[in-house]
Amino acid sequence: MDTTQESYLDLFPLNAIVYLTPDSENVLDDVDPNKVYVLGGLVDESIHKKLTLQRAQEQSLQTARLPIREYMVKTANTKNYHSETLAINQVFDVLSTYYETRSWPAALKAGVSAGKGYTLPD
Repeated sequence: MDTTQESYLDLFPLNAIVYLTPDSENVLDDVDPNKVYVLGGLVDESIHKKLTLQRAQEQSLQTARLPIREYMVKTANTKNYHSETLAINQVFDVLSTYYETRSWPAALKAGVSAGKGYTLPD
């Protein structure tokens, strides 16, 4: 992994960048090694709806979301809490597991904690 102070907008062509946001209408079907995936994140305790989607749109970037709804089901819980918003490390775990296994169920199991209110169906 390389780190830099430079913006991803200056380092990569816009058509190679995919901004991952839980608010995207586009489902990430596969991880393309020729694409650059931006894990948008906020250091904040509250969830700001559509903020990362808005940022991607302002930068004219492609967006996608993890296929949580497509592979997981909501669990019954006392708080009726269900969230597709993950921490950056959880998104990284999902992506790296998917890239290794090519299995969304395995990847989502690795990165989506039970506290999010989703589980894999039996």
